[in-house]
Amino acid sequence: MAFDGTWKIDRNENYEKFMEAMGVGMMKRKLGAHDNLKITIQQNGDKFNVKEASNFRNIEIEFTLGVNFEYSLADGTELSGAWTLEGNKLVGTFTRKDNGKVLKATREIVGDELVQTYVYEGVESKRFFKRG
Repeated sequence: MAFDGTWKIDRNENYEKFMEAMGVGMMKRKLGAHDNLKITIQQNGDKFNVKEASNFRNIEIEFTLGVNFEYSLADGTELSGAWTLEGNKLVGTFTRKDNGKVLKATREIVGDELVQTYVYEGVESKRFFKRG
């Protein structure tokens, strides 16, 4: 599958602004912008296993397309939502448990990169990953 593999963060676009919109404090934003995130994705049909390793935490998430699950961001923000596949894009819609606001996320392969896009409260950010 196209998403399968290990992806290492290469660069961010508007990521600190996004974290600020999410309510992440300045110190965590500065650290988060340099988290050295590595994502390993394995897809088996509509089931995904995603391992995230960064300077701050290592977690493993398993989800099935279209099925709601709980997730905590690195800053502790708790979300509930699901990923779906729209064409060749993974699209996630997650609702924050603390304020009910929606975080949209997409993952897609563009050229030789995995591009993650986040939209929250009108602020868009992108993170670009290279195969690692």
